[in-house]
Amino acid sequence: AARALRCGVPLKGYFVWSLMDNFEWAEGYSQRFGLIWVDFATQERRFKASAHWYRDFLQQHTQ
Repeated sequence: AARALRCGVPLKGYFVWSLMDNFEWAEGYSQRFGLIWVDFATQERRFKASAHWYRDFLQQHTQ
């Protein structure tokens, strides 16, 4: 997305796969795609590095 913006693409949105780690039908709980890490035993949640990147990206490229 950042490269597209540098090339002049009028990017109006960015979609992430999942807000939090979740159950995937083919992989169960083994694959973690979310911006927020979830401990499924305790329900504890923590921001991943990707969540901080997404926050920074939005702050830099939105009006």
